[in-house]
Amino acid sequence: MRTITLEEHFASPGFVEGPGSSLKEYAKNPDHPLSKVLPALSNLGAERIAAMDAASVDVQVLSLTAPGVEQLDPAESVALAREANDFLGEAVRCYPKRFVGLAALPSATPSAAVSELERTVRQYGFKGAVINGHIKGRYLDDQFFWPILECADALKIPIQLHPTPPPKAVIEASYGGFPPMIKGMMAGAGWGWHIETATHVLRIILGGVFDRFPNLQFLIGHLGETLPFMLPRFDAQFTPVRTKLKRPISEYLRENVHYSFSGFNYLPSFLNLLLHIGVDRIMFSIDHPYQSMAKAHEFLNQLPVSATDKERIAHGNAERLLGI
Repeated sequence: MRTITLEEHFASPGFVEGPGSSLKEYAKNPDHPLSKVLPALSNLGAERIAAMDAASVDVQVLSLTAPGVEQLDPAESVALAREANDFLGEAVRCYPKRFVGLAALPSATPSAAVSELERTVRQYGFKGAVINGHIKGRYLDDQFFWPILECADALKIPIQLHPTPPPKAVIEASYGGFPPMIKGMMAGAGWGWHIETATHVLRIILGGVFDRFPNLQFLIGHLGETLPFMLPRFDAQFTPVRTKLKRPISEYLRENVHYSFSGFNYLPSFLNLLLHIGVDRIMFSIDHPYQSMAKAHEFLNQLPVSATDKERIAHGNAERLLGI
C-alpha cells in the first residue's frame, strides 16, 4: 500500500544556528529525549530515504520544524524562510518522487510571504505552505494576513497550521506556578500546543476567512487538535444567527480543514475524528523524526476501516489535496 505522510520535518543549517539552536544543546546530552533528533532533521538525503524505505514510507511532505520563523523579527524571518526553502527545494529536486515541499513563510510581512510562496511554487514545485501558529500574538483571522490566504487560495494550495506555544501572557496566566518542565509541557506538546491550534482554527472560522475564501484549505495535525470532539458543541453555541457566518461551524470543519495523525496513534481519538468528519479528510502522518515511523505504520495497518478507506487515508486523500 502506497503511503504519503503529511507532517514530516527538517531543519536547515540557518535554522539550526537561529531559532532552532536548542537542538544543538539537546544533541550534547545523550539522556535527553530529543538528543537524536538533530541529525535526522538535518538530513534530506540518502539516510532519510533509507529510513523511509525501512518503514515503507513512499513520500514525505516536508516542512520546516517548529518554531519555524513566525516569532522572528520581520527581516530575519524573510532571510531564514528563503534559506530554509532553498535547502528543502534542492532536496525535492534530488528526490522528486520521495519528497514534497511546504514553504516556510515570513508571515509577519505578508507581501514578502506572498512573494516567497509564489517563488517556491514556481521554482521548486512546492505544494503548500506551513505557518507555525500565531505571529507574535496575532492570528490569521486578522485581515493584515489575508493577502497570504488570498495567494494560497489563488494557487489552489493548502496551508498547514502547525502548533506553537501560546503567547507569553497566556502561558503565564494559564500554565504558570509549576516547575519549568511541567510548565513547558503544559504550554507545549502536553496540552497548550493543541488548544492553541484549535483556538486559532476557531478564530479563522469565526473571523470569516472561509466566507471570504470558500475554497481555501487548511491542514492540521494530531487528529484534529481536539476540534472534532467539540464539533457538536460548536454548532449548538455558535449558530449562524449569532456568528453571522454563512454556514455552521461543522461545515467549515468538514469542508475547509483536513486532518492528519502526527503521532496521535490512538484508536478512540481516530474513531471520534472519523465519525464527526469522515474518511475523505483524514490523512496519514508520522511527525518524523519526533515519532516512530514503524509504530505509525503499524497503527495505520490496524485501523478498523475498509481496504478502500485505508487507501484513502494512506495516500489517496493527500494526492487529491496536494495534486500529486
